[in-house]
Amino acid sequence: MSVECRDDIVETGTGAIAAALLEHYDMHARDLPWRVSPAARRAGVRPDPYRVWLSEVMLQQTTVAAVTGYFERFTTRWPTVEALAAAPQEDVLAAWAGLGYYARARNLIACANVVANEHGGRFPETEAGLRALPGIGDYTAAAIAAIAFDQPAAVVDANVERVVARLFGIVIPLPAARPEIRKRTAEITPRERTGDFAQAMMDLGATICTVRNPSCLLCPLAPHCEARAQGIAESLPVKPPKKAKPQRTGTAFWIEQDGQVMLVQRPGKGMLGGMRALPDDGWVAGRDGSGQPPMTGQWRVIDAAVTHVFTHFSLELALALYRGPQIDKVAIENLNGIWWPVERIAEAGLPTLFAKAASVAIQHR
Repeated sequence: MSVECRDDIVETGTGAIAAALLEHYDMHARDLPWRVSPAARRAGVRPDPYRVWLSEVMLQQTTVAAVTGYFERFTTRWPTVEALAAAPQEDVLAAWAGLGYYARARNLIACANVVANEHGGRFPETEAGLRALPGIGDYTAAAIAAIAFDQPAAVVDANVERVVARLFGIVIPLPAARPEIRKRTAEITPRERTGDFAQAMMDLGATICTVRNPSCLLCPLAPHCEARAQGIAESLPVKPPKKAKPQRTGTAFWIEQDGQVMLVQRPGKGMLGGMRALPDDGWVAGRDGSGQPPMTGQWRVIDAAVTHVFTHFSLELALALYRGPQIDKVAIENLNGIWWPVERIAEAGLPTLFAKAASVAIQHR
């Protein structure tokens, strides 16, 4: 299937596209805890770059619904980038637990330290300056530059990608279509109200120009939309077929004594880096775990397992409970373990995989 882009949309419609979308955004902008409303922007209220940055990092590969509670807890506990930079790493990682993609949390800490200690607590205002910070790539730099500083940046997330592919009838499959999508996004991005325009595009993709059953009758850009004119909106953007994820297996070990369970801190780099966790048998994305317990003794593998889907693989995690004998201090030191009260396990900040494993273990202990 091929569709020719109508040149009149590009030649005469770019200003009309921005005007129509911003008019719609002024009336229908989502109320989000990190956002300054259009009315407040007109009254002179400027977005806090710290809150914009924090929200954009949290929203990477995650939904607004999942992020909102985390964002509010983070900004209550650490209201400024300096406060976040001064926080102990283990506290930040524990507060992030459950949000997933834990490399983001490590980059968050690194970036906060650079901004606080090398930039006087001020985020750079340009895309280039922002890209130089830890954990900030092209999209996040563009989003912060546009939303926090009204820089003329083309902001393209998954929602914008879908809107632009449909608006201009781009039928090239992803990821090959992305340069064209970015080019078209830059063409329709206005020089003024850039931040509002970027957020309006995100809102449009999230609420109207949705993956399935787009509400074209409600869309402010319907008169300009090539895919709607051709009746192919729901088929765009064209995505490559999904590859099957490898299946991995591993074992987690529940070692309990006197009402306390042994936890370990995972290495700073790699899967779930720096997080507290149950001891395991060394499973990674590229191979299964060994099945070997971390110490000799009596073990019982329970008739239950935890499944978890990571970005690049799926994991089935068996659970083994330690049944004795009493553990001495040398064994604990060899494992670099700490004792944590079982009744307070929810406060340990375990990543989702190990939080699920702990819940199953508690039911079978």
